[in-house]
Amino acid sequence: MTFLNVSLLTPLAAALVLAGCSLAPAVPEPDLAVPSAYKENPVPDIPAAQGLWKPAAPSEAVARGEWWTVFGDERLNALEAQAAQASPTLAFAASRVKAARAQLRVSEADRIPQVGLQAGGRRARSAPATQGLPDGTAMSPGTLWQAGLGVSYEVDLFQRVENTINAAKADAAAVEASYRSVLLALQGDVAITYYALRTADANIAQLDSTVKLRDETARLIDKRFLAGDVAEIDVARSRTELATVQAEVAQLRGQRARLEHSLALLLGEAPSSFRFEVAPLPDSASLPVVPAGLPSALLERRPDVAAAQLSMQAATARVGAAKSAIFPSLALTANAGFASSELEDLFKRSAREWLVSAVFSLPIIDGGRNKAAIKFAEAQLDGAVATYRDAVLQAFADVEGNLAGLRSAREQVAYIDNAVGSARRAAELADKRYRAGEDSYFELMDAQRNLLTVQRQAVQLRGLQAANTVGLIRSLGGGWNAP
Repeated sequence: MTFLNVSLLTPLAAALVLAGCSLAPAVPEPDLAVPSAYKENPVPDIPAAQGLWKPAAPSEAVARGEWWTVFGDERLNALEAQAAQASPTLAFAASRVKAARAQLRVSEADRIPQVGLQAGGRRARSAPATQGLPDGTAMSPGTLWQAGLGVSYEVDLFQRVENTINAAKADAAAVEASYRSVLLALQGDVAITYYALRTADANIAQLDSTVKLRDETARLIDKRFLAGDVAEIDVARSRTELATVQAEVAQLRGQRARLEHSLALLLGEAPSSFRFEVAPLPDSASLPVVPAGLPSALLERRPDVAAAQLSMQAATARVGAAKSAIFPSLALTANAGFASSELEDLFKRSAREWLVSAVFSLPIIDGGRNKAAIKFAEAQLDGAVATYRDAVLQAFADVEGNLAGLRSAREQVAYIDNAVGSARRAAELADKRYRAGEDSYFELMDAQRNLLTVQRQAVQLRGLQAANTVGLIRSLGGGWNAP
């Protein structure tokens, strides 16, 4: 009687015991020091009882809604709708989503048995030696016709298939989150460029008014010079001031054209065929007040943070799939069909054939391939964790930066409005004194130059305030409806 060495069964027994256990590690939880409130917004915009830190539960897939409608601007609403429909950047991001979903379906196909139909024929002549015959023996060629079904299935003992599917699921979700990030960035870029254009229009309108004033003043000085009331130097100075402002207008028109081209690209149009009607941003333009909320909620809102987190989950699943390669695999195959040397006899009962097999395979020597694959997957996981931490820190920095910019712009607007009033009054008095001959042209130009400077600062600050408001909404993850 022959006895099987029990020691040979030990690895197989251990493998069977471990079968069904997941080899993927737990998804890492990076150590993130999430503050209880933003530095630039120390008082949360929600009741204090809700101001406690809580773990982030990714909810970035919740519909953002049309957040730009809070600005109450129908033209902006139309531009956002057009960008969502025609932007090539967004279309490319959507194609990546389709590809990721298709790849997921490819991975999920490994869960079910693979069935295939085979049919065909072959004609061959064997050498005498292959049949155990002496060399020189006459061999006749033969024909073999075959037809049948084949079934193959990998038993997922160590969840290689499951981990591969989990990785593909996380990848697909990450790509979808990236799509929403691209969409949010596109929406924000459209709004920021829109307000930049309107700010440029307001600046141009201000300078056009100044050009008209400078031209009237120059004509007046020409008359006074001919009358002998002023020196020729006043004429030269007035012409210099007029030409300087005209040059600034030309520069601003060039900047506006470039902004118009940028907006056209965002809308998926050719710059040569796109025209944006002049629409100066008024001093009375009202902007929404955006609540920053809690920093912990940012981890749920930002689609780029969600994408990084999902990529980390995918990398974790791939570590499990790589580890499963060092354990045995079980492949089941079955084939059934017909084989005959004559085509007309192929489907006769006597021509039936079948084969069933169950094969365990275990790598013994692979040159360190599998261990290296595990190290590679673990390194990718380390990189995904670092990327996630970076995305979170960048998200906090974006919000803090926009909060600081918005607060600064609001304070500056309040001061600059007072400065505009004072500068306008000073310019009016300087004009009266110059016409009365009490002051020189230098004092008049100095007062008018100061007025133009503070007026342009006021326009720029209102545009900056609008841009920072849009930037804050974008850095917070867009509009937000609580699930």
